[in-house]
Amino acid sequence: MKYFLIAGEASGDLHAADLIKSIRSRDKAADFRFFGGDLMSEAAGTAPLLHYREMAYMGFSETLRHLRTILGNLRRAKEAVREYHPDALILIDLPSFNLKVAKYAHKLGIPVYYYISPKVWAWKEYRVKQIKKYCRRVLAIFPFEVDFYRRHGYEVDFVGNPSVVEVDKKLAALPSREEFLKEHKLRDRPLLALVPGSRRGEIRNNLPVMLAAADQFPQYRPVVAAAPGIELSFYRQFTDLPLVENQTFQLIAHSRGALVTSGTATLETALIGTPQVVCYRANGSKLSYKLMAAILKVKFVSLPNLIADREIIPEMLLHYCTPDLVAAKLAEVLPDGPGRKAQTDGYADMRRRLGTTPAPDNAARLIVDDLS
Repeated sequence: MKYFLIAGEASGDLHAADLIKSIRSRDKAADFRFFGGDLMSEAAGTAPLLHYREMAYMGFSETLRHLRTILGNLRRAKEAVREYHPDALILIDLPSFNLKVAKYAHKLGIPVYYYISPKVWAWKEYRVKQIKKYCRRVLAIFPFEVDFYRRHGYEVDFVGNPSVVEVDKKLAALPSREEFLKEHKLRDRPLLALVPGSRRGEIRNNLPVMLAAADQFPQYRPVVAAAPGIELSFYRQFTDLPLVENQTFQLIAHSRGALVTSGTATLETALIGTPQVVCYRANGSKLSYKLMAAILKVKFVSLPNLIADREIIPEMLLHYCTPDLVAAKLAEVLPDGPGRKAQTDGYADMRRRLGTTPAPDNAARLIVDDLS
């Protein structure tokens, strides 16, 4: 059978690559075309029709500046789907783009499967109607998504979370702490990971708060996780602390605690087992906090809390994200802190809810069996 996949950023490339491998193990005659990245290319044995680097535009202003390119990419996707006419179109997140392609494929009678559902449970809930109309199945990676979609009259399949297996593989291959310290020329002191996000605006807003909070723990060595694609000179306007490039996972795993900007890094940190405090400063106003609370459809912003359905990680958002308040919460989860055990117990509960079954294998089985 023929499969067309669309992934628009690095994590989607990873998840889609594993899915391709799992589909191929079940469908020996599988043929693939895709918009995606290098990992998908390696798994499929062919180059992407469009690399995700040409698709990764975020935010209103950036989208507006690149609108002509985005519309051109959308035309290319529709043309490729029409000409290839796959047995299945498989979408990975990227809702603004992918739902338009889903609508087009639906008109052509091509079954559409959504793997890594858009975060419609957090915002833009109206997209559920489009998903129900255009997608044959949603292969959910968070257990709470099943109940969310059910409330909208739509049954979805929870296939497990791919991050569980990915993190466990990385932990098994993790270099020793001594090797990590030597590679980065760090002295043998307890480490504190500062993970301020992957975009300049996030880093600009969150890193100064993290630095000021970390100053209150002189017994720890703060180290900043530098995001791919952000030059180190950008960080140097804020700090002269050690920077670790492209090794955020290793840094978190070898740290006693972490300050993490809200996002998928919070889930990875929880799966690693490192205690953390979530930081999201933005403009820090009370008005913004009230607006965010009104817009968001969920009780929490961090994935571990959403999965556990309770607060296991302190979420220091906007005007609550100050150095003193962040430091107070961090003190609670560092070694000997009164909240450390409660958080690590919460991590264990979160892992139990996610399960241990391999998500790509489950998703591949459902897709291939559904098409047979």
